[in-house]
Amino acid sequence: MSVKYRFWMTIFLGILSAMAPLATDMYLPSLPIMQKEFAISTSLIQLTLTMTMLGMALGQIFAGPISDMKGRKMPLLVGMLVFMLTSAICIVATNITIFLAARFMQGFAGACGIVISRAIARDICNGPELTRFFSILMMVNGLAPILAPVVGGQVVTLASWRYVFALLALIGLVMSIATMIYKETLPEERRITNILRTIMVFPKLVKNKYFLGHCLVQMFVFSAFFIYIGSSSFVFQGIYKVSPQIYSFIFGFIGFGIMAAGGLPAKFAGRVKDEMMLRYSLLVQMLASLALIGAFYVQAHVVLIVGLLLLMAMPVSIVGTASFSMGLSSQGRNAGSASALLGFSSMILGGIMMPVVGLFGTESGVPMAIMMLISFLLTIYANESMIMPAHRGK
Repeated sequence: MSVKYRFWMTIFLGILSAMAPLATDMYLPSLPIMQKEFAISTSLIQLTLTMTMLGMALGQIFAGPISDMKGRKMPLLVGMLVFMLTSAICIVATNITIFLAARFMQGFAGACGIVISRAIARDICNGPELTRFFSILMMVNGLAPILAPVVGGQVVTLASWRYVFALLALIGLVMSIATMIYKETLPEERRITNILRTIMVFPKLVKNKYFLGHCLVQMFVFSAFFIYIGSSSFVFQGIYKVSPQIYSFIFGFIGFGIMAAGGLPAKFAGRVKDEMMLRYSLLVQMLASLALIGAFYVQAHVVLIVGLLLLMAMPVSIVGTASFSMGLSSQGRNAGSASALLGFSSMILGGIMMPVVGLFGTESGVPMAIMMLISFLLTIYANESMIMPAHRGK
C-alpha cells in the first residue's frame, strides 16, 4: 500500500470500526437525564444500550456473508444510509418503545461498518501486517471513546440530549459519502456465489475449536467492557456525585488509555507473539477487577476507582487486536463470515449483561466489578483451554 492509500484507508476504516463506541459512548453522560425524561427504571434506560448492541451483533451476522457475496461497497453504503435515518428517528422519538426500536435498527445498520471494515482490512493485509493494521485501527478507533462522551457531555450542557443523535445522523451522512468514494477491495473472482454456502460457513467456523476459542475470548472480554460502559455513568454520577461533564472527562481519560495501549500490538508485531500479548493482558485485567471489588467495598476514593478502571480497560485494545487478528488470519476467503462471527461474539453477551447489572441497583459498584471479574475468568479459561493448546502443539 502507498502511504497516501494507507492513510485514507486507516481513517476510513477506523471511523467505520468505531460505529459501536460512537453510537453508545456519545450519549452515556445523558443516561441519567434520559431516564428522568422518559420516567423509566435504570435497567430500562440501560436497555437502550442493549438494543444497540444486539442490533450490532445480529447485523454483523448478516452483513459479513452478504459482503462476501456482493462485495464490500454496496452493503456498506446501505448500512450507512440506514444508520443516518434511524439516528434521525431517535431525535424525534418521544416514546421509549419507538426509541428502543430505532436504537436496534441503528445498531443493525452500524454493524455494516464494523464487520465490513475488518473484512476490508483482511482483503488488503495478512499476517503481521494485518496485526499492525488492526492495531492502527484500534488506535484510531480509540479516539471515539475519548471524544464521544466529552462531546456528548458538552451537548447536554448546552442543549438537549437529542442533539447527540443529530451528530450521529451527520456522521452517517459523512460516511455514506466516503463509502461512495471508496473503491471495491473484493474482486468478483474472490466472492462467494452461493448464499447457502456462505451461511453454512458459520457451523464450520463454530466447529473449529481454535476459532471458537477466539469467539469466546471476544465474547467474555467485551462483556466485561460493556458492563463497565453501561454502569459507569450511574457509578460516577450516582455514587460519586460527579457532573455529566466531569464524568465525560473521566470516561475520555480511560478511553485515552485504551487508545495508547492499542499501539502496543503494532509496536511488538513480529517480535512478541500474539498469544503472549493475549495471555498477559488477560492476567492484568483479572487482577485489576479483583482489586476493584475491594475498592468499591471499602468505598475508596474516586481517584483509586478511576485508576483501577483504567488498568482494567487498557488491555481491552490489546486483547481485541491480538485475538481478532489470530482468529481472522486462519480463515482466508471466509474473512467476511469469520469477521461477522467474531464481531457478533464481541457484542452479544455484553449487550445482554448491561441491564442485568442495573437489576442489582446503583447504590454500589460491587455488582459491576464482580460481573467483570467473572467475565475475565471465563476469558482466561477459553484462552488456556482452546487457543493456547494449538500454539503449544506447533
